[in-house]
Amino acid sequence: MADAIKSQVGSFPPGKKITVVFVLGGPGSGKGTQCSNIVKQFGFTHLSAGDLLREEAKSDTEQGTMVKNLMHEGKLVPSELIIKLLLKAMLQSGNDKFLVDGFPRNEENRQAYESVIGIEPEFILFIDCPKEELERRILHRNQGRDDDNIDTIRKRFEVFQESTLPVVQYYEKRGKLRKIDGAKSPDAVFEDVKAIFSQLNTTQENQGSSMSSRVQSNPLKRFLDLLCGCFGTQEARS
Repeated sequence: MADAIKSQVGSFPPGKKITVVFVLGGPGSGKGTQCSNIVKQFGFTHLSAGDLLREEAKSDTEQGTMVKNLMHEGKLVPSELIIKLLLKAMLQSGNDKFLVDGFPRNEENRQAYESVIGIEPEFILFIDCPKEELERRILHRNQGRDDDNIDTIRKRFEVFQESTLPVVQYYEKRGKLRKIDGAKSPDAVFEDVKAIFSQLNTTQENQGSSMSSRVQSNPLKRFLDLLCGCFGTQEARS
């Protein structure tokens, strides 16, 4: 599967530093709002698995019709298709920092991502919010989405509990979970989010400085630089 998708879509150049953060939370937890704020302040590209699938569902193709029918029935779209859409969007963005919103939704998604894209996420931002608050928000947000009816909402809750929470727990065991209280106001939630992403920036800057220092202090490199300099001087004199 990995080779087939990469041959169709492409892949990142070897050695290029790519930063990925997964953003998870129940339907209506405010993932989109927080991702928008992160994009503005920290320069990430926001990729929503749901938006990519909804856009695909609008296309007049066999694949688009399949996606539309699955989403209408509240069923999950095959991981292979989600990965293909996600990788394509990442490559087309031209950025190297990504917020992947609403993904991975289950263990199959996670394993497919690791198999095909294989970029270890820096962490998982989990917006935790009580079920009652999530339901209230969805029923009142009036976005005109076909999947904002009570029956579909409850199916989505069940899918999240059964399929997505185990993914959250998987990353928690790996020390990559960053959980915030999503029941607060959007501004208050973003204050918590800012602290997490500011720490990420600091960590990456320190890692970059440390790597630069190691290169500069490498005795072998200094010897080779000196040797090349000597040869260059001799050639110039001759």
